[in-house]
Amino acid sequence: MGTVADTAERIRLRAVTAADVLAGCRRQVERRNGSLTAFTYLDWDQAERCAARVDAELDRGGDPGPLAGVPFGVKDIENCAGLPTTYGSLAFLNAPPQTRDDPGIARLRRAGAIPVGKTATPEFALDSITASPAFGVTRNPWDLSRTPGGSSGGSAAAVAAGLVPFATGTDDGGSVRSPAAFCGLVGLKPTLGLIPRGADGQSDLNAVSVLASTALDTARLLDVMAGRDDVDKMSQDAPVTGALEADLAADLPRGLRALWSPDLGYVPVDREVAAIAGRAAAVLCAAARCDLSAEPRTFSNANTAVAPIIGHRLRSRLEYLGVWPAHAGDMANGPREWLERHGWPTPREYGQALALRAQVEAEVADFFADHDLLLTPSVACPAFAAAGPVPALIDGKDASATGAEAFSMIANAAWVPAISIPAGLTADGLPVGLQVIGRRWSDGLLLRLARLMESAQPWPPNAPNAPYASS
Repeated sequence: MGTVADTAERIRLRAVTAADVLAGCRRQVERRNGSLTAFTYLDWDQAERCAARVDAELDRGGDPGPLAGVPFGVKDIENCAGLPTTYGSLAFLNAPPQTRDDPGIARLRRAGAIPVGKTATPEFALDSITASPAFGVTRNPWDLSRTPGGSSGGSAAAVAAGLVPFATGTDDGGSVRSPAAFCGLVGLKPTLGLIPRGADGQSDLNAVSVLASTALDTARLLDVMAGRDDVDKMSQDAPVTGALEADLAADLPRGLRALWSPDLGYVPVDREVAAIAGRAAAVLCAAARCDLSAEPRTFSNANTAVAPIIGHRLRSRLEYLGVWPAHAGDMANGPREWLERHGWPTPREYGQALALRAQVEAEVADFFADHDLLLTPSVACPAFAAAGPVPALIDGKDASATGAEAFSMIANAAWVPAISIPAGLTADGLPVGLQVIGRRWSDGLLLRLARLMESAQPWPPNAPNAPYASS
């Protein structure tokens, strides 16, 4: 599969039909998905009808939209009309097809993009790997023994393997950025409110986004998806990315002040990962003419602050849906154990979590009073075993309070945007990401920096030479 921008342009210029692009997508999925478990549900009949409408519109001289005929995957906690939403759970395995799209999915459709199926997620998006009793283990196309991360791991695997040009994702604490880092992709967690979310009780930490191979693709997709929608009271009309055209360096503000932090003052991090991300930070800041400093700065552990808040919200929702505790025994160990640990905070513990979250927000605000960018590794370690567990020790230190996604939650807690950009490869050939965090509504700046990095240090659009078996 080509990029989003190239695929849409070729279809609009009639160099290829939407039907032909979809047929190529289907061949790739049928050849490779059996080894990956990136997609868990596919509806080629519906997709073919959508492709036929795009081609008919072009034949009439009409405009089917800026994403004309581009196939994509939908993360299986998001609603897409005609496809079931199973949340990666046995409890919803026989769910009927949805009748409505979530707002972002609806906007992608109106722009001409074609959903082909649902991508794998751990149960209720609650793990750092993507695996479930319902669908099995999802694997990383760079190394099939490794995880693509969670919880948007199916989407990341599908894009990195070249099955589709892009797929949707959600990020409640790193669930777009970690898979992007593990799979060599671009993954932006937008400013909360930039893209409207569905009306299903999602938390005020969760952001809707996409997984794509380039910054330009990501920008164009977010431009389509962004904007106010009455279904999400937090959504706002705000500037997004702009065109990301021609002279990227000329478009950047002068005198940007960036801080490189390899550990946020408390994170155990793999030394090779930190070194690769640190070199990438230096390359990016040189290209962007940023003032880069590296003085030590310690933040509070946002994971500790937010876990009881997410746990209480999710456990309450699962009780309402009749999943918990009735189907707790059918859940994978990771999500069940996480809920058992974090799902029952006392009122005092919940109040402490809210206070600590407010402290994290204040620390981030203080940081952006005299800085423009915070640069860190995207994840604390390289991609680990596909079926887990998450490493308990990283660099020989106890990582039980931080995990692999140790650098992510700070942006969710503070509602600020953060992007994972491919930074390089480990000695074992595994991707590493550089995370760039900006102040609220700096999403366009982060995407410009990602595109500048793509020029300064190019990365492959897909995982090379991965072994696949037929499905």
